[in-house]
Amino acid sequence: MSEIPGDLKFLKSHEWVRAEDNGKATIGISDHAQGLLGDLVYVELPNVGDQIQAGNACAVVESVKAASDVYAPVSGKVVEVNTALADKPETINEDAYGDGWLFVIELDDADQLGELLAPDDYAELLDSDEH
Repeated sequence: MSEIPGDLKFLKSHEWVRAEDNGKATIGISDHAQGLLGDLVYVELPNVGDQIQAGNACAVVESVKAASDVYAPVSGKVVEVNTALADKPETINEDAYGDGWLFVIELDDADQLGELLAPDDYAELLDSDEH
């Protein structure tokens, strides 16, 4: 299993959030999730300007095995999307916590970050799934 960066927060459904200093947050799917999905062939991202709500599906990642919804860990307005993924969705497989980010939102409520899983809690969740 890959290292889980200590600056991230997680949903049980394997999305991650990295809070940025400017009231924004970068969102992606975990290394564990991309490993379960296998080779990604298509990514459908939200549009810049979309308002997304925590817990709602807001993107889709598709592999040769299955399509999977990506759920918003926090609410906010989409201010940037990773357009490079349109041509290279496999970037998520190669670097889920880095270049494989999906989109950036302007947070509606930074307190929502406190409701997410810390890296250690997420690691425990993964361990319990494997036993």
